[in-house]
Amino acid sequence: MAEDKIYTYQSIAKSVQDHGIDTMFGLMGDANLFMVDHYVRACGGTFVPVAYEGSSVLMALSWSHVTGQVGVATVTHGPALTNCVTALAEGARGNIPMVLLAGDTPVMISQHLQSIDQRETVKAAGAGFEQMRAPETASYDFANAYYRARVERRPIVLNMPADFMWQEVVHEKKIFPVFSTPSYVPEGDGLDQAVGMIASARRPVILAGAGAAGARDQIIRLADRLEAPLATTLKAKGLFNDHPYNMDIFGTLSTEAAYDVIAKADCVVAFGASLHSFTTDQGKLMKGKRVVQVNDDPRAIGRNFHPDAALVADAGLTADNIVYWLDEAEIPASGFTAELDMAKLTWHPPGQRDKAAPGTVNYVWALDRLEEALPKNRLLTTDGGRFMTEVWCRVSAPDPRSFMATTNFGSIGLGLQAAVGMSLADPDRPAVLFTGDGGFMMGGVNEFNTAVRLKQDLIVIVCNDSAYGAEHIQFLDRSMDPGLSQFDWPSFADVATALGGHGILVQSAEDLEGALEKIENRDRPILLELRLDPHDVPRMRI
Repeated sequence: MAEDKIYTYQSIAKSVQDHGIDTMFGLMGDANLFMVDHYVRACGGTFVPVAYEGSSVLMALSWSHVTGQVGVATVTHGPALTNCVTALAEGARGNIPMVLLAGDTPVMISQHLQSIDQRETVKAAGAGFEQMRAPETASYDFANAYYRARVERRPIVLNMPADFMWQEVVHEKKIFPVFSTPSYVPEGDGLDQAVGMIASARRPVILAGAGAAGARDQIIRLADRLEAPLATTLKAKGLFNDHPYNMDIFGTLSTEAAYDVIAKADCVVAFGASLHSFTTDQGKLMKGKRVVQVNDDPRAIGRNFHPDAALVADAGLTADNIVYWLDEAEIPASGFTAELDMAKLTWHPPGQRDKAAPGTVNYVWALDRLEEALPKNRLLTTDGGRFMTEVWCRVSAPDPRSFMATTNFGSIGLGLQAAVGMSLADPDRPAVLFTGDGGFMMGGVNEFNTAVRLKQDLIVIVCNDSAYGAEHIQFLDRSMDPGLSQFDWPSFADVATALGGHGILVQSAEDLEGALEKIENRDRPILLELRLDPHDVPRMRI
């Protein structure tokens, strides 16, 4: 091999390094193993080996969520890629940027056993597809995939034919800058209408979504100027922690008192939120009020709910601009916050310690105790399932980047993988996962040992009602036998211990108190199995 040339697999690894990515998630196969080896041995990168291909995508997504960077994962071809479809759909619907380096079967072997139309597979998941066109374009094609992930805010799959890997190429460092200068508020009728609606409001509410997470201070300044209460979407959970007029989550997850206040409001000013049907409660919460939507993504305007005024603009700059015009016009504050009893607006009915069937623990009471006892600087994530909405309402997170709900695609079995990725993104903080029994069996068992191998500070709470809860409820609602939705699982505590962690079975309030003491002295991934009565778990609030 000529001195100034390297192999294609080396060029791909160097391209990842060129973009400052020091961690790659994946599972090796014959189309990517040499690239991974070079990334670790020659480029100094960290490779996180997973047990199941889709896990690598989920870990990269959560790593991206916490760090704010573009995550990178890699798998081989055919079934490896099809095993990633659910994870890619989760990332696409969550608007999370990441790059998946997917091998492809050799171009010259048309009848390869693992051959599949990978472009169509990726497109079906809602992710973007980037074809590596030739060995010589490897660095350019990776750079373009990385660029697209940032701009399009979704996973991009770079398709890498296996027979390119040992071709000689000249590596050229390629990085395409993303021009993300904040856009100023447009002048004209749109701005005048929005400011007019806000100025005339007597009971305004300020709502922030994940797209406004970087504008916390400016949005608070506007809320204080208006004397308006603050609320967030689920994805922006924790954004306004400690503010005296924070109502927490807006919509179906609100407390009853907060829901009533929102319903009585005459104006909602939404920053960085798409106004999802759960946020608006199918539009019910927006009736009888003016809605102003501010979002830097024009696709979010009117996608779920059509506002009365909209500005395609940066959240922070727009909030500052609105304050400026309110001051210029000498608009008085609304006085709305003076009418509110904030203690009532954030109060959830407590659980009852002694209200539990024999051999089980009261779920709501257990969550309240866990909220008190779990480390305050936690990273928090939840799997999907009936248990999840009570966790969202009762267990706090320090800020939006510290919280992730793996529910963009309505799947279960994605939470443990997300927790591992979050922990790797911020290893100095404990990662806390709430998952159901079905979700843990589907995806958690696969990767719990990964957390053990990586010596992660991970706390897993398995909410085990021995049933698929959502289906259990539907059977009961129609007075049908729920037997098919119920499962006699193995002991998850024993499974966790067998996988190298520390498993603890919780079947009573006394068991939970003892388990909380053990959490304080954990020295490995720890799993609490909460045995629950399937008839006593609250319904989902969505």
